Amino acid sequence: MFSDNYVAEIRSLEEALLEAYRRLDEAADVEADVEALHDLRIAVRRIRSLTAPLRSQPESQTLREAAAEVGRLTTPTRDLEVLIIELQQRGHDTLADVRRRRLQTDYQLIVAAPELQRLFAALQQWPVAFRKSKLGEDSQALKRIIGKALTRQIDKLHAALKDVEFDRHQLRILVKRTRYLTDAFPQLSPLPTAATKSLKKAQAALGAWHDHFQWGLAARRESDLQPLALQWEEASKQELKEAEVALSELAELLPKEKVKVKPRTSKENPATTKEKKSR
Repeated sequence: MFSDNYVAEIRSLEEALLEAYRRLDEAADVEADVEALHDLRIAVRRIRSLTAPLRSQPESQTLREAAAEVGRLTTPTRDLEVLIIELQQRGHDTLADVRRRRLQTDYQLIVAAPELQRLFAALQQWPVAFRKSKLGEDSQALKRIIGKALTRQIDKLHAALKDVEFDRHQLRILVKRTRYLTDAFPQLSPLPTAATKSLKKAQAALGAWHDHFQWGLAARRESDLQPLALQWEEASKQELKEAEVALSELAELLPKEKVKVKPRTSKENPATTKEKKSR
């Protein structure tokens, strides 16, 4: 049954999260496992994506909120890890080493954080609560809710891509959420294969732009990064151009938006009644 597979998927993510947590705990005391935090965040992200369609269901709300807290907690440290990699690749080993020393402290704080313990507790409690819920007993209803969530998310992305003034930082988040939700439920997604690949390409392009944009802001705050500011600014501009091309390609591949005709009242003139977009 679909609901059984749904529960099994989240249970497997709980195991992946625990394993990444153990590795991160070890990295806090010895040489860092450079993939531990990344893997932990992937597990958290997938939990959030799987529970996103059920955000209004009380059985899943606690789990989703706990996962979101861990996401917020770990983002600054992951950003620091990525910055260190960038500095190393550009040959600035001294700048990378200075920042690498901060990682051990960050890892220790994350491992001891109450946010992670709340997430582990929520994962333990969720399966029983979900099984007792209506959706836990009705696979078809669960599929319908997830399918509607996918459609709404894609419609939001469609509308944002048509708006040339839509903030690109917000669009990056929208692209990420759409891709992660699609990846979580590929069998229910209305996206064709080409659109799914294009979505991944657009996310990568926007991610590269966002990284360089953020590093440029960091250079304003941290004087030792100032020599890299111009390079990051130029890279940011070029990557935004590449991202715009990827977004245009994605817009062409998304399923066409559904059009809903507003019911006509007796006072309306049929000649002037217009079809309106459902979203």
